[in-house]
Amino acid sequence: MHAEVSWQVELTVRPGELDNFRTLTSEMVNSTRGEPGVLIYERFVSEDGKFVYLYERYADSAAAVAHLLAFTKMYGERFANMVDRRRFTVFGGPSDELREILDRFGAAYFGPFDGFSLLR
Repeated sequence: MHAEVSWQVELTVRPGELDNFRTLTSEMVNSTRGEPGVLIYERFVSEDGKFVYLYERYADSAAAVAHLLAFTKMYGERFANMVDRRRFTVFGGPSDELREILDRFGAAYFGPFDGFSLLR
């Protein structure tokens, strides 16, 4: 079993905030690029610009915790003013420390069942 943890987050962009959220997202992507243990950090937007999906994958829970602490400090308030979380789905086996943080976002957890990844 591997220590990787990932999540998918579904967001609703508040009316009139898409351009601001694009700017914020660019800042977040640029700063996250240098964080150790971040394997995937992708954003997807619906054609109408109303919904954004985030997909993030980390080498382990420690990397995810470090990211979330930095995110909250640098971007948390701005992020919360532009979007609403609809769903937060976590995959893997997050540590207790990571679960404590993710529980604040109303996360649903899915543990490993079967399959493989060619990305390792």
